[in-house]
Amino acid sequence: MSAAPEPGLEQQPYRWPVPPEGGWTADDLDRIPGLPPHTELIDGSLVFMSPQTAFHGRAMRLFENALLDQAPADLDVLREMTIKLDEKNRPEPDVLVFPVGANTGPRQTWFRPEDIVLAVEVVSDDSVQRDREVKPRKYAAAGVPHFWRVEADDEGVPIVYVYELDPALKVYVPTGIHRDKLTLTVPFPLEIDLTAINRRRP
Repeated sequence: MSAAPEPGLEQQPYRWPVPPEGGWTADDLDRIPGLPPHTELIDGSLVFMSPQTAFHGRAMRLFENALLDQAPADLDVLREMTIKLDEKNRPEPDVLVFPVGANTGPRQTWFRPEDIVLAVEVVSDDSVQRDREVKPRKYAAAGVPHFWRVEADDEGVPIVYVYELDPALKVYVPTGIHRDKLTLTVPFPLEIDLTAINRRRP
């Protein structure tokens, strides 16, 4: 015989938000009550995130710290902030680099695509198609000049696929696949030891 649930702890069915005719808009993300953290909007549809893996969290920490350490003083770095690409698309890159002047205050929830210098996506099992195809295509069409896609090798070390925007065609051109160490001159000179993903900072 099972024990009865304590008063007030009965499980209530969750009422998923019903999209309006034509789908959700970018501004709706700030108004819909009860959305899970890090909900994205892709083509007017809400996209919910799966539980984060250790690789995903450690990769975000590695790139955020390295970019903060090496970015020039006029650039800033944040993780998991959305970009309002257009009325129907507001994705959330894992790490963003943007001009300091694009900060609008502590209650800011999104950036404009023209303010983004670099978008970094760490691929998860449930986001492979979005991170490899959908998001890069949308970032390029919106004019984001630099994009990195990060995936894990068999040992859990990041592999970084680096892309640069062809501004005439608004498509990304691959410029390199980096293992063990990432050394670049754009969007600014930087060097990242990718094998340090599991290393705690001193």
